[in-house]
Amino acid sequence: MPALQPVQLTQSEARKIIIHAAGLARKAQFGMGAEAVYQLIDHLGFVQLDTNYTVERAHHQVMWSRVPDYELVWLDELREDGRIYEYFTSDAGFIPMQDFRFSLPVKAAFGKRWDNQTKAESQLAKQVLDRIEREGPLMVGDFENDRTEASSGWWDWRPAKIALERLYLGGHLMICRTPKFHKVYDLPLNLVPHETDLTEPSPQEYARFVIRRTLGALGIGYVKEMAWRARYVKDNLVKKELPKMVEEGLIQTVIVEGLKGPLYMLPDQPTDIELAGDAFILSPFDILNVFRHRLRDFFDFDYQVECFVPAPKRKYGYFSLPVLIGDTFVARMDSKADRKNKVLIIHNLHFEDVTLSEDMIGKLANTLKEFIHFNQCRDVTFAKCNRPDYLNAVKREF
Repeated sequence: MPALQPVQLTQSEARKIIIHAAGLARKAQFGMGAEAVYQLIDHLGFVQLDTNYTVERAHHQVMWSRVPDYELVWLDELREDGRIYEYFTSDAGFIPMQDFRFSLPVKAAFGKRWDNQTKAESQLAKQVLDRIEREGPLMVGDFENDRTEASSGWWDWRPAKIALERLYLGGHLMICRTPKFHKVYDLPLNLVPHETDLTEPSPQEYARFVIRRTLGALGIGYVKEMAWRARYVKDNLVKKELPKMVEEGLIQTVIVEGLKGPLYMLPDQPTDIELAGDAFILSPFDILNVFRHRLRDFFDFDYQVECFVPAPKRKYGYFSLPVLIGDTFVARMDSKADRKNKVLIIHNLHFEDVTLSEDMIGKLANTLKEFIHFNQCRDVTFAKCNRPDYLNAVKREF
């Protein structure tokens, strides 16, 4: 197939493509129920998870945002059915089991990091693996505290934990989770369906897979986002294979008004898209939000999750959630679920410099009601807001 002519898009057209690719063109874009959750994961190819529990965890919020009747147990059920698995590729996340073979180059890359580990480290790893083979799935707490010195911080893991994580990243172990989100380490043969393709892809095949999967989830992308998804595979071929795929007509270049390229998308990506104008409260780790430069370029939205920022330097709050209506980020909401008292505390509801119609206010209020329920709360309190008129209008909807 010959190279395709570049597609020229306005900023508005580009935003619609990106939002549609993220599954946010309308509520229930992938349908309802557990099957919709799988279809979403299969479409995105990767859903980032995070341990932060200020509000409901990121991966659950990604699902809830798109599948209105979402239930927390559905992810575990999909994993138990062997349809998805957890692994660390560019970040930790859930991946369709049908893509399992494309995790093998990442596991091989991690394994090479520890070719020169000490004899004691190698022996400990063997002991840990042998014990799981004999006893079945284990948690880090099942291993005796083998620390020889006091811990110096959050990432100062004790030797058994280091061994478990290395075995996991290298592909010798896999992970499932307890209801409290603690890791349970198990053997791949117990978690990977026997019919799963375990053939390691060639470097070219791996690079092309990453390119297609990334563009499928982003709609329109820069090369740096594709390279990020393959960042742990040393000397990966993403940047070399991308121009070849363009020449073969497998990838199409995109020209977006006002933006410096090159930009790319899949040739079969829908471009004639209508948005429902629904309101979404999004996780900071949602596919739409994880690349800050994309929010600036396509949405004129300067966003940073500030839990990683020292408290004195925070502008909007510890865990500020982007609020999207249609193709516009209209607010950011720093909130915390007080689960004991069943109250969602909104420390700061900061509206962007946009004009909200009565209909938009209503949609935002309805989504906020759903978010309260999603976080197992019954009430909400507001501590700070830069637009009292909008806040009062939201409150009147309750």
